[in-house]
Parts: sequence; C-alpha cells; structure tokens
Amino acid sequence: MKSPRVFKLPSSPVSLETADPYHIHTRSQSRTDATKQVIRGHFDAYAGQRTFWEQKAKSYYEDQSRYFRFLIPEGLHVLEVGSGLGTLLAAVKPARGVGIDLSSEMVKEAAQRHPTLEFRVGDAETLELNEAFDVIILADLVGHLVDVEAAFRRLYRVCKPHTRIIVSYYNYLWEPVLRLSEKIGMKMPQPEQSWLSPSDIANLLSLADFDVVKMERRLLLPKSVPLLSSLCNNLLAYLPGFRALCLSHYVVARPRLRRPGRPYSTTIVIPCRNECGNIDATLRRIPRFGGRQQIIFVDGHSSDGTPEEIRRLTACYPGKDIKLLAQDGKGKGDAVRKGFTHATGDVLMILDADLTVPPEALPKFYEALVHGKGEFINGCRLVYPMESQAMRILNLMGNKFFAMAFSWLLNQRIKDTLCGTKVLFRREYERIAANRHYFGDFDPFGDFDLLFGASKLNLHIVEIPIRYQARAYGSTNIQRFAHGWMLLRMTIYGFFRLKAV
Repeated sequence: MKSPRVFKLPSSPVSLETADPYHIHTRSQSRTDATKQVIRGHFDAYAGQRTFWEQKAKSYYEDQSRYFRFLIPEGLHVLEVGSGLGTLLAAVKPARGVGIDLSSEMVKEAAQRHPTLEFRVGDAETLELNEAFDVIILADLVGHLVDVEAAFRRLYRVCKPHTRIIVSYYNYLWEPVLRLSEKIGMKMPQPEQSWLSPSDIANLLSLADFDVVKMERRLLLPKSVPLLSSLCNNLLAYLPGFRALCLSHYVVARPRLRRPGRPYSTTIVIPCRNECGNIDATLRRIPRFGGRQQIIFVDGHSSDGTPEEIRRLTACYPGKDIKLLAQDGKGKGDAVRKGFTHATGDVLMILDADLTVPPEALPKFYEALVHGKGEFINGCRLVYPMESQAMRILNLMGNKFFAMAFSWLLNQRIKDTLCGTKVLFRREYERIAANRHYFGDFDPFGDFDLLFGASKLNLHIVEIPIRYQARAYGSTNIQRFAHGWMLLRMTIYGFFRLKAV
C-alpha cells in the first residue's frame, strides 16, 4: 500500500525585536493555523487507510475500547473529540453520540460507517456546541492540540455537573519504540506530538476548572502473544515498577462543582443490632443541619430490646422524623440497602449505632458533599489518635493493609475502607444500585458495595478524618479473622472487576 505524503511543519522565524505586538500576534496565529492545517492534511491523507492501520494495532485498540466500555455505562450522551472513524464512539453504545474531528475526510468515513451517530468537522480549541454531554472522550488527541488548556476550557462549556471527561494518551517512554514501528511499517505515521505525562494532563485539567477523579495505566504488551499477553496485561501491568512501563494512561476528571447554597434534605440510616443503650444518645447527639432531616433505624434482629427502645424514644422526640424498619436479611450491607430504599432525603448518610463515629461530625460530611468537595464522602478513623480500646492492634493493621490495597484498586486515595460513615447524594446511590449487577451481591458489610460502585461510576471519593471513640455500650459484631479473610477475598474479586478488565 502506497503511503500518503508526510506533512511537515512550516518554518517562519519571527524577530521579536523588530515586530510590534500586533504583528507578533498575527504571526503567532498564522503559525497556529499552519500547524493545524498540517495536522488536518495529515489525517485527511490517511483517512482511507485508517482501518488498515487499526488492524495492525488491533491489540491496542481492542484494549482501549474495552477500558472505555468499562468506564462509560451504555445509554449516555457522549461527545468524542478527535473521533477519527468513530470506532471508539460506537463501541461505548451511547444513546446519543457526537464525534468531532479536525479532518473532514475522517468525518466522511465515520458518517458512512456509523449512520446512527453524528459526526462534525470541528476544532477542539474553538468548539461551539449548544448541548451538554454526560461523557467527553479525548482518546489519543491531546498530543496533537496546539493549546490543550484552551481545548479543556472549551469542553467545560458542554459539561453537566455530573459529566466525566476521559483523556487517554501514550507513555512517552515508548516514543523510540513507536517511532521505530512507524519506520518499519508496523504503525501509522504521526506528526510530532507533545510530551504529556498524566501529571501534566491533570495540571492542565485543573487550570481549566476540572478536578481529577482517578488515573490508570494499562497495556504492558500491545501485541497478542498467547499466554504472555495475559500475564503482562492482566497482572504485571498493575504491579509497582511494571506499571510505569505501560503504554497507555488514562485520566478521568469532572468539572469543578459550583453547587447552589440551598439546603438539602438528609436521611441518616442507622443499622443497629443489640444497641439498646445507644439509641437515646444517638437521637440527642445528631445535630441539625441542612434542610428536612429523616432518621431511619434498621434493626437486625436484636435480642436486647433495641426496637422497643426506638419506639419508646420516637414518642419523646416529636420534632424528629424517625422511622424504624425491621431488617429482612443479615449483615450491615443488607440493612443499609433497606434503609436507603425507604429514604426520602436528597443526601444519604450512614451512621453506626455504636457511636464510635461521633454524630456531631455529620455536618462536616454534609458540607463537603453539598459544596462539591467530593461526590462520595468517606469517614477516616486512621488520622487522629483514637481512644483507648477503640480499635485493637490486629484491626488497625488490617485496616491499614486494606487501605493500601483499595487505594491501588480504586485509583483514588482511600485511607480507611471500613469506617461506617459514608455520605452521598441519593441520585448517585440510585446509579450505584442500578449498576449493582456488575459486581453482584458479594458484600455483607455494605462498605465495599458502595466503594466499588462509586469507583465504577467514576465518582470523586473524598475522606474526612474523624476522632474514633471507644464503644460505651454493647460489644462489637466484628469477627476479626473470619471477616479479615472475607475482606481479602473481596479485594481479589475487586481486582478482576476493577483492574484486570
């Protein structure tokens, strides 16, 4: 197959000593336009051959499509900038898909291949669209942009509050290998691209008012070799050292939120089992915050009179909206799910009835959520000194181990996975519940069901340190070794559902 001619950037030096500001700007703009024309011409020339080159790099594009399908639920409104032939946009199965590309020839090819999607010729840095999208994809595009920050700022205009922007790019350590592959005809030639690390991309996103949710690296061996590819790409690629050598990296970000200051109603779900002596203190100590407040106790077959105590105290607090539910199954996770099902508040909160997390801390969680600091607020017991006997040494060591494991699994900092207090908007919980089938009913605790679900939906997880207190009444329901083994199994399970996908 005859290769199209390769376009090179024009050379037109400008003397800053002799040129006035107007001419400097004009010449700068001219060079920018010329650079874009070179890029446009390059991809116009290769449009008819793009399928041939994608087949040559089949393993790379299959892995890219697989990971984008993992990140993006089906049926959303998706915008891809730098859409090429539209293969990736079609792969994520959008309810509405719009592709933008600088190359008119690429747009023509894409429109013929995917008639149910919409493709337009456009420039990311001057983009004008009159609609907003749930997800924005920039796959292997940022290196071709003249001004990456300007493109990100343009894309901010087409974001909803819950929009996710996903940027994929290649590891510059692979540059010599990729250039050699071009010379020997194993890879489609490319114009010179910018050197951008994940940290560089994260910084540019921040300058354009996006907050990074998570980063991931994958694809250690971008060729199909029986057994070896699976070993490299499904295991070694996620281990320290090897991870830095992966070809592809992904950055997921969200628009920096500016929520209105209106008060949100809250539902505080309190799972309880044999916590009779803590009920009065719980009701007395929960402070008023936000708008309307609902308190739901979910009793897990108590034998110490906990349900009777809740009913008695409900009459003593006529100004509080208190509800008692009887748990159907077993485990805290089952209790939380039942409580959330009956919740009416905008904001959902979990508070353990043992009061080891002080109820007085709940306003901090509320403020962090409604002011857009995060979308899933998790308590952290492992920062401040604890009261004596609040957590035994084996529990502490186990929590620290699982914190490291889950930070690695979720690609977000998680210092304490098992703190009982977790807060999120009800609409986000409903999305987690709707996607629960992906993980199945694997978690009796409830913590990992929520954390895994939040990670799968690319929610921004933020932790709030609390002062963990010793239990004043009753005894713990935790079985250290049995539950520790269960947590280890869930970590391994999470690896295959969140990492090796």
